[in-house]
Amino acid sequence: MPQELERYIEAATRSNTRRSYQAAIEHFEVVWGGFLPTTSDTVARYLAEHAGKLSANTLKTRLAAIAQWHLSQGFPDPTKAPIVRKVLKGIRVLHPRPEKQAHPLQLQELELCVQRLEHVALTAHQAGDVPSRRRALRDRALILMGFWRAFRSDELCRLQVDHIEVAPGRGMTIYLPWSKTDRENLGQTFHAPALARLCPVQAYQDWIAELGEQQGPVFRRIDRWGYIQGEPLHPNSVIPILRAALSQCGIPAERYSSHSLRRGFATWATRSGWDQKTLMSYVGWRDPKSALRYVDPAGSLPGQFAIT
Repeated sequence: MPQELERYIEAATRSNTRRSYQAAIEHFEVVWGGFLPTTSDTVARYLAEHAGKLSANTLKTRLAAIAQWHLSQGFPDPTKAPIVRKVLKGIRVLHPRPEKQAHPLQLQELELCVQRLEHVALTAHQAGDVPSRRRALRDRALILMGFWRAFRSDELCRLQVDHIEVAPGRGMTIYLPWSKTDRENLGQTFHAPALARLCPVQAYQDWIAELGEQQGPVFRRIDRWGYIQGEPLHPNSVIPILRAALSQCGIPAERYSSHSLRRGFATWATRSGWDQKTLMSYVGWRDPKSALRYVDPAGSLPGQFAIT
């Protein structure tokens, strides 16, 4: 395959998906000892041997990786055979597992996080502690933007300074060249609100003033000496950042992940009176089931905040 053609095909697949598929193929070939190309009977046996050890969703990802390998190499897809589908269905019946979901970040918890980060930033500024001040400013902006815009961790880490326009007192416009729900990679524009409290716009402006850049990644690594690096944060960094902020507030953080921001916003919006159509449009969901999965029916209703 010509190098230029391969480069465009690779660009069409999300980096997270590529890593997941590579790990799945490695497990099939190296760990389990399978051979590619393979047959439907072998795939069915692979599934049966991992039933009960891996969740049905994980096995579906493994199947998708095997299918993608065969199709990209010009071989028939063995995962579409009836025997493979029946085995997967049988695994769901005999090994049911409840879907694990991140705990939604409630507004009260968000407020505690932000207050703590603001205190750290102020104290660090007074003490001349540049690394702590910069991390607090960055983390406050990341958490507030992640919550109020319901961004995924990879979307937060792909935000670019030159793709964001701020209208002080009104809000900001954020452009993402591609996202998970943007199947055609046409790009999407999002609007974030300016709020009286817990404002993502003000937090972003404070961080950008510290960053001092007019282009490049918004959220970047900060080394131990406080130097801001040129490369963006890795998506896997969002979970420890959120958990560290929660832990500093005395909140048990193990049940939270980067999806807690997205689920927290969906729960807040639903209990604040948003209808499903408005929520789906704001977040970018196309499937109503996706919206329902993210809403926590046990969430509280904080009435003192409004998005304008």
